[in-house]
Parts: sequence; structure tokens; C-alpha cells
Amino acid sequence: MSEMTHPWAIEDECFAQGATWVCGCDEAGAGPLMGPVYAAAVILPRGWTVPGLNDSKKLTEKRREQLYAEITAHAVAWSVARVEAAEIDATDILSARMKAMQMAIDGLSQPVDMALIDGNRDRGKSAAVTTPHSLVVGGDGKSASIAAASILAKVSRDRYVSDVLDKKYPQYQFAKHKGYGTKLHYAMLAEFGPCPEHRLSFLKKWEAPHGQ
Repeated sequence: MSEMTHPWAIEDECFAQGATWVCGCDEAGAGPLMGPVYAAAVILPRGWTVPGLNDSKKLTEKRREQLYAEITAHAVAWSVARVEAAEIDATDILSARMKAMQMAIDGLSQPVDMALIDGNRDRGKSAAVTTPHSLVVGGDGKSASIAAASILAKVSRDRYVSDVLDKKYPQYQFAKHKGYGTKLHYAMLAEFGPCPEHRLSFLKKWEAPHGQ
């Protein structure tokens, strides 16, 4: 597992420019066919890092769970928010992602001067990140704060899908695929059709051959 070379370089630039409180923010679950999109915002103690802190997608589930415990124990403040599937359908996934990230930032017990946002987008049609912020492409592999947020968002969503939605709709086996468009998931859709947690706007490719 490669470590980030300078995990605090981006935060340190913010501090040098006068910021006192800087958070990282990232989302998880933009791609799945079902369930909410999650976002997390994290303020880490200045300079704090831990071995393996990196983009959540590059970590094993076991390591993400371990890091989740360490991050939530040490963070100055952290917050997780979600936007439900029905709202994703009613608006669009980009707007839902932006809304979830702003909700996570707003949920921090310590207001921030600057938010570091993973990616290159900060607004959708109906929602935007309004806190002073900086976009960091590939931020979950460059910034300790964004990496921490990516882990909290990913673990929080996976837990919700596995512990809540899988039990509510066991026929879809959500715990196995977390809602992504796997062969198993499409097979379950073909057998049972969509449930209330499915994002109908994401099922256009599936619906066409099935005459839905």
C-alpha cells in the first residue's frame, strides 16, 4: 500500500493563507443503482496521520473499518450525511452529491474556514457547495483530510446498505454487491423488479430490454 507522499501539503497551504479550521470532504455511492449517496466531512488534528490512510477504494473492507474507528476517535470533528434515492431521482446525482457534501460540512461541530472537496465539481442543477472551498482532483490520494472523509463516507454507506437495506429487502442480496450494477444485482432485478430503494433514473439501461 503506497502512502501519500505529502498528506498535509494541501492543508498546510490553507493554513499558510490564514485558515484556522480546514476539513476534507468526499462522497461515496454515486455509482450504485440503489440507496442513498453519502458524504463525510472531517477535521483532523493538524499533522495527524495513520499508516494506510488513503483513498477508501484502495483499502480492504477490514482496513477501512479499522481506520474508521481511528479517525472518529481522533478527529477534531466529523460529520456524515446522506441524500436518499428518491431525491436523487427527483433531482440528479450531481446535485445530490453536492447537497450531501454541504450537509456534511454543515454538520461539523466546529465550523471551518476552508473545505477541501474531492473532485472537480462543486455544483449541480439544484445544489452547490457554498462553504469556502477548494477542489482537489484525486484528493482522496493526496490529502489526509479528504482521505479520512472518503473512508467515513464509504464505511457509513456500506454499513447502512448491509445492516439496514439488506435486511429490509433480502431478495436483492444488497450486502454482497452494495447496490452496484453487478451481474448478481441485475439478475435480482430481472427476477423481482425494482424496490423503493432503487434509483429509477439509473435503471434506464435495465428497463429498455425488459419493456418496463
